Amino acid sequence: MKKWQAFAQERRRKNEWVGKMASICMYFQVHQPLRLKKVQLLSVLSGKLPPSPMDAYFNRELNERVFRKVAQKCYLPANELLLKLIEENGGDFKFSFSLTGVFLEQCRMFGKDVLDSFRRLADTGCVDFLAETYYHSLASFYRDPEEFNCQVAMHHEAIKSLLGVTPRVFRNTESIFSNEIAMRAEAMGYSGIVAEGTEGALGGRSPNFLYRPKSCSKINALLRNYPLSDDVGYRFSSRGWKEWPLTAEKYAKWLANCDGQCINIFLDFETFGEHQWSETGIFSFLRHLPSECLSHPNLNFQMAREVAEWDARGEIDVHLPTSWADMERDLSAWLGNDMQRACFDELQSLGEPAMRQGGEALEAWRLLQSSDHLYYLCTKSLADGDVHKYFSHYQNPYEGFINYMNIIQDFKSRLGGA
Repeated sequence: MKKWQAFAQERRRKNEWVGKMASICMYFQVHQPLRLKKVQLLSVLSGKLPPSPMDAYFNRELNERVFRKVAQKCYLPANELLLKLIEENGGDFKFSFSLTGVFLEQCRMFGKDVLDSFRRLADTGCVDFLAETYYHSLASFYRDPEEFNCQVAMHHEAIKSLLGVTPRVFRNTESIFSNEIAMRAEAMGYSGIVAEGTEGALGGRSPNFLYRPKSCSKINALLRNYPLSDDVGYRFSSRGWKEWPLTAEKYAKWLANCDGQCINIFLDFETFGEHQWSETGIFSFLRHLPSECLSHPNLNFQMAREVAEWDARGEIDVHLPTSWADMERDLSAWLGNDMQRACFDELQSLGEPAMRQGGEALEAWRLLQSSDHLYYLCTKSLADGDVHKYFSHYQNPYEGFINYMNIIQDFKSRLGGA
């Protein structure tokens, strides 16, 4: 064991919150959907699609091209930099990831080098990996809870077997959270759950503390500080922003002036190099962030699993689900219009016949559940609409709806007209 690793273990042993010390809890979401082929209704009606649903519905060429592009711009250079920063800071720089099962599937298909880079980070002992739904789905809202339970168990085992880490903190798809979801995560044995620090949940309180979800007795909620997170994720390269340019020194001062136990900075990992191109200075920002933060005596870094073990400051009561998406921070990014709800209901109804058939049919049904396919159908305007368009490979939401519903109807016929 390297000296800095032994030193880091001793520091992690003393991880209780004391006095004015605030811990920065950085968490990076890593996900790539398996995008769909363009499927025409005539092909469905004529039965000319390939016999395998995996070949018929999923665009392997497009998915490989996108994965390798993002790997070169983000995953590989960012992971290499993060590994160096852990070593340079003697193990005092710690953070967390959540890798979706769909992303892990693509690592196996298109990027073993990417998976190896995450393994090297896991081996440091300074990087935590969270649990979530394997297929990045909305299964937490299915009438039958078993599919949700199954997907979480699948993801939990995949992280253990591929990365050697047993997840202790749960992050539902897109940070979707409610009292009920927290209770289900607690029943599964998780000590923490990620949520958005919305004003409605906090009632004027700070997101920089742990809170116990109502009706739970053990699990703690780690609430995203969305203004500080979005300063990096969305506003970093905006020249019209009054704080541009954002330097690591300036950002560290902001963090040092925060009150609370934990400052939860939760970001899409693709922020580094993909959403914010390297030309914006985002890698330089990341390069200097740990040392700038650690130069402040009241700041340190902790993994999500460490923070989750501390005592909660109070209780939050969230009846209606929240998420980290769009201005509303609710479910409207995926279930906000009739097209989205129709596709969600149709796909959910195919669960029982898909499970009976098993094999490729079950795998296809689960991959079709990825929330991205509903996200592309959002018809919002203004800034939220622009974000949805940025991620979508369709010309507009209506094209996406027709394509997705064509696939669902073809799949339904393969399952015996369920």
